[in-house]
Amino acid sequence: MTTQIKKRPRVPVHGVLLLDKPVGFSSNDALIKAKRFLNAMKAGHTGTLDPFATGLLPLCFGEATKFSQDLLEADKTYTTVVHLGVTTTTGDTEGDVLVQKPVDVTVSAIEQVLKQFNGPIKQVPPMYSALKRDGKPLYEYARAGVTLEREARDVTIHELELLDYQAPLLTLKVKCSKGTYVRVLGEDIGAALGCGAHLKELRRIQVGHLVLEKSITLESLESMPEQERLALLDPVDALLSSFPSVRLGDELATRFLHGQRLALGKEAVLLPERAGRVRVYRDSDGQLLGSAQLQEFQILAPERLINTQ
Repeated sequence: MTTQIKKRPRVPVHGVLLLDKPVGFSSNDALIKAKRFLNAMKAGHTGTLDPFATGLLPLCFGEATKFSQDLLEADKTYTTVVHLGVTTTTGDTEGDVLVQKPVDVTVSAIEQVLKQFNGPIKQVPPMYSALKRDGKPLYEYARAGVTLEREARDVTIHELELLDYQAPLLTLKVKCSKGTYVRVLGEDIGAALGCGAHLKELRRIQVGHLVLEKSITLESLESMPEQERLALLDPVDALLSSFPSVRLGDELATRFLHGQRLALGKEAVLLPERAGRVRVYRDSDGQLLGSAQLQEFQILAPERLINTQ
């Protein structure tokens, strides 16, 4: 007779966990583990890190998942080690070697080439990516030996800093816009240097205003008691802290939670000087109510609402 072990029921958990993703894990694998450690009902991550990459992976739980799109849109910062002289099928260490060339590159040449990639650039997405064509990810075509035409996309490299060069390894710091493939950036830098390249290491150190220094590893998370794990969660509004706040009295807060647009011109509500996205709180207890757009004529239009029950 076998004894079945009862699974603990999942519980509502709300907030943001900053995870330092280990190498070899997909973002979804890391999310599933963290979700199990917190015994959480609902969770999502905010932008995929490739399995070979490590670093900051913000995980959203419960009500925080409503605002995960904001981090998908945010700028990202990485440190990366580019292996010059070797190109691979995937642009990183997971692919097969295609071409090997000798590396005879000076620091001066590298600095000149890096200038070409600073600012707005065009970038062709890699075949080994999750972008879809006819409902199928590009990497499935690539694995079948099929190469499809891809349109170049506009991305922006805000910062591109040379940290170290010990041939053939080039260490860079990259701050870039959403949609940037650092793998492709490494390949393009290698091509411009005439020797080719692939990424040996990639570590994400910042997403928007969230930083790696405040993250925790899966190993550390697993070793903690459950209450200590829950105490690590940042509040839901950690994802919105870059937006100005608006505080509403109880009556206006109730109307806001019902999805009503509020004309605040004659109300005693302190408003930001500029229109745009805001985070909204109930003044009496500091409860986050959600996000909104402050429009012309001091109209507050609800955007995403928090379940305050």
